[in-house]
Amino acid sequence: YDIAMTWPENVRAEVLSVRPGITSPASVIYRNEKEMLQGTGVMDEYLYKILPEKQRLDQLYVRQQSLIGDLDVIFMTFIMLLPSLRKVKVPESQMYAGPLFRFRSRYVSWFVVDTITSFIAISVAGGLWRLSSPLDLGWGKSASIAAFLALCMSITNTVLGLKKVQWRTAGPIYVFDLASSTLFSMIIFWFVSEFFVSEIQLPLPMLVDFTMFTFFGFVAVRYRERLITGLASRWVRMRSQASLIGERVLIIGAGDCAQLGIWLIEKSKLAPAFSIVGFVDDDSYKQHLKVSGYPVLGTTREIPDLVQRKNIGVVVFAINKVDPKNRERILKICSELPVRLIMIPDLLNVVSDYLAIQTREAQSDAMA
Repeated sequence: YDIAMTWPENVRAEVLSVRPGITSPASVIYRNEKEMLQGTGVMDEYLYKILPEKQRLDQLYVRQQSLIGDLDVIFMTFIMLLPSLRKVKVPESQMYAGPLFRFRSRYVSWFVVDTITSFIAISVAGGLWRLSSPLDLGWGKSASIAAFLALCMSITNTVLGLKKVQWRTAGPIYVFDLASSTLFSMIIFWFVSEFFVSEIQLPLPMLVDFTMFTFFGFVAVRYRERLITGLASRWVRMRSQASLIGERVLIIGAGDCAQLGIWLIEKSKLAPAFSIVGFVDDDSYKQHLKVSGYPVLGTTREIPDLVQRKNIGVVVFAINKVDPKNRERILKICSELPVRLIMIPDLLNVVSDYLAIQTREAQSDAMA
């Protein structure tokens, strides 16, 4: 109790907000605490090294507490009781995202989602097929087909490494992997239905339709947040371009650095206070095109006219590769206008320089 009263107040309140149990992540990771506290200065070693780490682990437990997480902790506690494993170091991640948690999130949850998606796909394909030919799959058969296909999808996704993808931030390239996984799953389904379980066999044209609907469904459920966010962003852009609400922004440059500028503006908490009008760029190939949803309105020599016509209040300089004379010319134009000028830090060059240094060092080590 005396030691607990010396903890920072916020830590004490958070850790003691849950009822103490017989085990915890800190108890498993520091199960050999007695062996660690040997020799002189035991109390200092505990108070200044071990205790802060145990507090941090307990805080993480309180913040991430769940039934599956508790089962993982109990499972790891029993495992660590085995004499042959007592000295094995347990990764911290195993205590908060252990085998049961990963199995539920990567396999069970996606199996349920894929089953529902496959069921909807087979229902749509069956409904279209019945418009031209008699067909009566029945709910039971449709559900069996959906569950079996979801199982095949789980197997192929595991083989292709898609179970480790965080779909919330996944790039578009994974759509091709999903297409491959869906195709392999359908081949397995066709092989099994053709040679082993004829009860779930489908006409080939209907199987093709089923494959397409299933693929679109798998993409939609995995990229759902990206799709919704993309539609919302497009709606906001359309509204902002059609409205005078907020400070109107003109971006100089339509390259990589400009993408960074857009990201900084759109992800800011003050994003509603700004309305991006478009770009200016001296590249003739970009004229009258749209970049990231915004139009290229003209060249840098047209900045004064655009500022006046579009009621621009903020100009963002976002060119990372420009000769000094051209840079000076553009900045001189902006300085003579009634606008606020924002210079985007050239992070791209910083990253490029860092990568170049790392590459040279790696080449030097290889030659050595």
